[in-house]
Amino acid sequence: MTQDNFHITHLDNQGQAQMVDVSDKSSTVRQAVATARVRMSQETFAAIQAGNAPKGDVLGTSRLAGIMAAKQTASLIPLCHPLPLQKVEVQVTPDPQLPGYQIYATVKTKAETGVEMEALTAVSVAALTLYDMAKALEKSIQIESIHLVSKTGGKSGDYNSTATRD
Repeated sequence: MTQDNFHITHLDNQGQAQMVDVSDKSSTVRQAVATARVRMSQETFAAIQAGNAPKGDVLGTSRLAGIMAAKQTASLIPLCHPLPLQKVEVQVTPDPQLPGYQIYATVKTKAETGVEMEALTAVSVAALTLYDMAKALEKSIQIESIHLVSKTGGKSGDYNSTATRD
């Protein structure tokens, strides 16, 4: 099945969703970086920075949740392959200009398919956990701009986002 010379790999001959067969692909080193922003009031930001959130360690819990989520991606996203992850790093960095936090996840493997979904899952769950840990302070916290920043390795080659990081 093709559409404008693009092969739709996640559909079988009957149009049913399927997991792509990657058994003929070579294992190569692959890495992906994703990001998300969590925007909040200045008061909430200050409370988190001071360690005064009712639920405890907001940033540490958020970071750990992102790491754990990357490792569970195949259980959450129906057609993702379970991958041996060699590296999962999640950074939750304060950004007083938002005010809020920038979250970055870097995921690395040596496998037959990429880790973009693992990096995106990591930042998504880290952001959701930050919200959960801080919602007693503010219900209007916003999760924004979840996207892939870059990826390396694999048949499709490297990718670098042109999206701005305000």
